Amino acid sequence: MTKTLPSTSRSLPIALIRAREGVMAPIREMLAETGITEQQWRVLRVLAEFGVMDAKTLADRSSLLFPSLTRIAATLRDKGLVTQTRDDKDRRRQFIQITQAGQKIIDDRTVQAADIVAGFKSTLGAQDYETLLDLLARLDPGADD
Repeated sequence: MTKTLPSTSRSLPIALIRAREGVMAPIREMLAETGITEQQWRVLRVLAEFGVMDAKTLADRSSLLFPSLTRIAATLRDKGLVTQTRDDKDRRRQFIQITQAGQKIIDDRTVQAADIVAGFKSTLGAQDYETLLDLLARLDPGADD
């Protein structure tokens, strides 16, 4: 017996992609004037929340592949938004830290970012918003943080 695929309107991968676009549109609009990308924003957000960290941990927490983080961190360093230092004991390991200029980008957009989240909560309802985050975390193989 041949199994049939669900309708694309009920396909989880397609639904997630569509939802991502809906979530990212206001964030892209917020970032338009900053000169930083969505990925760079994620890196700055993680550093602002957790402080200095090694590149591997930062890549994981930013949901980036390590080679992508390496490139993004270099760009952010060149823009003066992060600093990179090598571990004295293991020169292959580097630590990345947000600078005051990087923190200012986050601080200047905190209200706008909170308004975007409030809009999502308004659309879904606060309980469904939290439930959605919990359900998505169950699909994340690295969600043990």
